[in-house]
Amino acid sequence: MSEITHTAVGTWSGGRFMHFGQAIDDERLVGLLRPDDGIRTVLTADAYGAGDADLMLGRALSGLPRDSYAIAGAIGHDFYEGQRAGAKGFPRFTDPSLRAPGSYASYLQMATERSLERCGVDHFDLLMLHNPDHVGYTSEEVWDAMSGLRERGLTNQIGIAPGPANGFTLDMIDCFERFGDRIDWAMVILNPLEPWPGELCLAAAQRYDVKLITRVVDYGGLFHGDLRPGSMLADGDHRSFRPDGWIERGCERIDKMAPIADRHGLTILQLACQWNLAHSQVACVAPTLVQEAGDDAIAVEAKRADLAGVPAKVVLSDAEVAEIRAIGDNSGSMALKGGAPDYEGAALADRWPLTDQLVAVAAKWGIDPQRDLVQTI
Repeated sequence: MSEITHTAVGTWSGGRFMHFGQAIDDERLVGLLRPDDGIRTVLTADAYGAGDADLMLGRALSGLPRDSYAIAGAIGHDFYEGQRAGAKGFPRFTDPSLRAPGSYASYLQMATERSLERCGVDHFDLLMLHNPDHVGYTSEEVWDAMSGLRERGLTNQIGIAPGPANGFTLDMIDCFERFGDRIDWAMVILNPLEPWPGELCLAAAQRYDVKLITRVVDYGGLFHGDLRPGSMLADGDHRSFRPDGWIERGCERIDKMAPIADRHGLTILQLACQWNLAHSQVACVAPTLVQEAGDDAIAVEAKRADLAGVPAKVVLSDAEVAEIRAIGDNSGSMALKGGAPDYEGAALADRWPLTDQLVAVAAKWGIDPQRDLVQTI
C-alpha cells in the first residue's frame, strides 16, 4: 500500500479546473501533477471538470509504477444525473430528488469505478467523501457504503473532505464520533492566516485517530510570495469571493512571520506548511499551486519545487507555532458553513441549523457555538 506523504499536489492547481490565477496548458499541468521523488502524493475529485481532472491526472500517472506514488480521490457530487446549479456546482448524490438511501451504495460504487477508470488505476490509496451535506455527515447508509468500497479493494483507506468553504466544525466532530472507527483521513482548511475554525476539530481527530490533510495552506496564494498589494485578479478568479483588502492585510501579517522563516532557512510557503505539520494529526499539506499573472509572477513549476522542499520533520518550536498563530489569528472573521448558530431556516446543501445533537457535541468538546462559531468582525 502506498502511503499518503507529507506533501501533495491536487488537480485543483494550475488554474484549469478551479479558477485560481492563469490556466496553464496541458503539457505544464501534466508535469505539475506527475508524481516524482519530490512529491509522491496526488489528489483529485471526480467533480472537477466533470471528470476531466481525473483524465488529466491519468495522463500524468501513465507509465509510472503503481507503487511509486499515492493517489487520493474524492466523490460525492453527482454530475452523472444531477444538473449543475451555476456556481454552486452539481448536487450531492444524497439529494432526495436524485435517490433514496437504499441507492447510496450503488451510486458510490459506480462513481468510484468511473473515477478509477479515468485515472487509469485499479484502486485509490485514499477515497474521500467530497463536500457532504448534512446527510453525508450522519448517514449510516453512506458510511456503510464507503466502508464497502474499501472492503471490495477499490480503495485502501476512506475519509471525508468537507467544503468547499470554511466551517463544518461540529459536523466533522460529530462524524468522527459516529464513524471514527471507519474513517482514516479528513481534509480541513488550515494555514497560519486561517487557524480558525479548523483548529477546533484537531482534538477530536486525535481522539479518533483520524489523520488530516490540510488544504488552502497557501492562503489564496499569498504564501507563495508573488501576490502582493496592488496585484490584480483576473475576471472569474476563484479568490474574488474574499473580502476587500485581504491581500494587503494578509501580506502585512506574513511580513511579521518572515523572520521566523529566515531563522530556519525556510521559504514563506515552507513556513506555512511547517506550521500546519506542527499540529496534532496533520500528516499532509496540499497548498494550491497558482500561476499568477504578470512578468514578476513565479512559475508554477518553481512553486512545486518549493513545496517539494518542505521538511518532513517539524523544525518549529512550540513557542514559534504559538507566535505565528497569534500573528495570523482570524477568529470570527467569516460566516461559517455547516451547522451554524447564526443560521435559521430549511437545511441547504452546505448550511443548516444547529441540531440538538450538534449542541451536545459542542458541549462535550468545550466549544461554545455562540462564542466560537459566529462571525464577529
